[in-house]
Amino acid sequence: MQYLLHVRHLRPIYYWIVLGIMSFVIVFAFACSGSDGVDGSEGSQGPKGDTGFAGEDGLDAAEGKDGAIGPVGKTGVAGEKGPTGDTGATGKDGLAGAEGKDGAIGPVGPKGDAGSTGLDGLEGLAGETGETGETGSPIVRNIPVSNVITTLDTTGRVGKDTSFTIGADGLGLISYYDDTNEDLKVAHCSDTNCTAATTTTIDATGSVGDYTSITIGADGLGLISYRDITNDNLKVAHCSDITCTAATTATLDATGIVGDYTSITIGADGLGLISYYDITNDDLKVAHCSDTNCTAATTTTLDATGDVGWHTSVTIGADGLGLISYYDFTNGDLKVAHCSDTNCTAATTTTLDATGFVGEYTSVTIGADGLGLISYWALTNQDLKVAHCSDTNCTAATITTLDATDNVGLDTSITIGADGLGLISYLDTTNDNLKVAHCSDTNCTAATINTLDATGVVGDDTSVTIGEDGLGLISYWDRGNSDLKVAHCENTFCSPYFRRR
Repeated sequence: MQYLLHVRHLRPIYYWIVLGIMSFVIVFAFACSGSDGVDGSEGSQGPKGDTGFAGEDGLDAAEGKDGAIGPVGKTGVAGEKGPTGDTGATGKDGLAGAEGKDGAIGPVGPKGDAGSTGLDGLEGLAGETGETGETGSPIVRNIPVSNVITTLDTTGRVGKDTSFTIGADGLGLISYYDDTNEDLKVAHCSDTNCTAATTTTIDATGSVGDYTSITIGADGLGLISYRDITNDNLKVAHCSDITCTAATTATLDATGIVGDYTSITIGADGLGLISYYDITNDDLKVAHCSDTNCTAATTTTLDATGDVGWHTSVTIGADGLGLISYYDFTNGDLKVAHCSDTNCTAATTTTLDATGFVGEYTSVTIGADGLGLISYWALTNQDLKVAHCSDTNCTAATITTLDATDNVGLDTSITIGADGLGLISYLDTTNDNLKVAHCSDTNCTAATINTLDATGVVGDDTSVTIGEDGLGLISYWDRGNSDLKVAHCENTFCSPYFRRR
């Protein structure tokens, strides 16, 4: 036993070997000598052996597949509308107003010097007394305290993209965009000065009504072109009555993204003619209405050279054919297209001004000499300019800078006053004012400049026409208050400083 106790102090592997041999000898000895003895008590547990060497790492299992993507959660509630950002870069131009009616007959010119007395003639037979002629209409030259400014619509954010014409009842009719509800609206003036108006929503189907332009059709009812923002289409609204309390609408062009910068007039055939910009193809297009109500139209691409057709304005020339002014964005030029036929299925295009970047915010009318007169903005010098066409087709023009004080000339609109001279409304961006230029001659080689409204931030999206009283009427957007406003000129020159001797 002493030997066994001694062996327990050996390392475990040797302990078990010796213990096994001893057990065998003992068992063998007892087996040989006699019967088995009583089992002895179990010895105490030996000390714990040293920890064995760590086994090698097993092979990595294959990576499991990604689980299926869970369903998309519901869209959260839209946050509140943030505050209005700072004023961005110059926006798109306002729509050109429809061509005004012919001005009133001017006063009789001064009597010439008396010639020398001739020989007495033979007395002729007495003839019948002729009928008394109509009294001529004098040029209105009131002495105003100021031009009359009126806010017509203050319901929400209204008054953008205005267009002004005179209805068959002799009262003003204005189309404009309701930005709050994204609708097309019309205001019918209650009097000649348009000191009040009845407003009506004409189209509320989706987001509609920017780039409006209005004219009076052959049926004496308003016809309005505008853009369908939701569907990127060109639309038209035909008023159901003189006051335009309702209208029938039609989509004229739905090919691609079209309908920006619309301008409408009535052709020599009594049907509507609309110029506009094709955004998809960067082209100038025109739509010729198929009937008086303009329920459908034939569309034609007039200019596809580069990115052209911005800021269009259309009128009918002395030859009965359409004349369209527009901006060539690729070259930064003022261009004009003279229609080849009444339907304007083709046109001759001409670059009129290529001095710097010029030609945005164009507006065209026909002067007392039967030639085109175009107002526009010169970006390079930030001036108001005018082009007087040299011929009926406007293949060339005389260019004049009318106002070069600060940054002026955006959102121009031009018409011919009762005195046969051009009257131009526009935005003074530097001072946020509404301004007007009264041409000094038929060619508009110079002009008298006046500020009409300097209250707040005003003068965007101007449109000018001549009222039944022979005085200018201008619709525009009060950007500071987001309202539709109108200015009624107090004299032919639209000047608060005019005084008769």
